[in-house]
Amino acid sequence: MTMPKGYKSKHGYATVKTQLGGLGYREIAEKMSEEGFKMNHSTARNIFLGAMTKLAREACDTYLIVPTSENIKRISSDPRFQSGIFDILSD
Repeated sequence: MTMPKGYKSKHGYATVKTQLGGLGYREIAEKMSEEGFKMNHSTARNIFLGAMTKLAREACDTYLIVPTSENIKRISSDPRFQSGIFDILSD
């Protein structure tokens, strides 16, 4: 049986690595493992997307968008949303 395909956003994939010298998921996992927190790259990605999901849920509430699981997943994995969160946090 083949492996299932991952979710692909209509606007591409977001990476934390592209924003001002950020780290990729593998580098985050390696750094966390060095500091004593056992982690692999998929766990780093899941934690990052979990945080984006919480922020997307709040954004849906703020902008009166129905927070269905489909909407939240679409918004949280959108690189434009993630870039916007980066911009807000860096200000």
